[in-house]
Amino acid sequence: MVTLELPQARRLAGSVVLGQVVVTVLAATICFAVWGRTPGFSALVGGGISVVASAVLAIIGFSAPAGAAAETVARKFYVGEATKLAVTVALFVTVFLTMKVSFAALFGAYIATLFVYWIALANALPPLSGTGAASAKR
Repeated sequence: MVTLELPQARRLAGSVVLGQVVVTVLAATICFAVWGRTPGFSALVGGGISVVASAVLAIIGFSAPAGAAAETVARKFYVGEATKLAVTVALFVTVFLTMKVSFAALFGAYIATLFVYWIALANALPPLSGTGAASAKR
């Protein structure tokens, strides 16, 4: 089992948001350089939606004080995840109703920022060493 202490978990959440900012800027820069202003701006907006939503989850999810009951911590993360979903939907709806965007760049950058979660998780977990339950029986 892998556990993270609260300061480690907060740093991990912060690194996810920061990583998403970096991916967003890179995607927007590439889209701007290759396809022009609208795709570049669209990539910036798409990645920005993910960054804002992730930051909301991190802020709400980690708002419980250290040492809080497990139920309180879990509730904060459930509320944070629900709020993240609502923010994501609201921002996409706002963008669709108010802006002329390149859908490929918008969703491409948004999806690219989602991979930051997987990369951060892969880096946070210990390497697979074959010492799991099957190896323990030997």
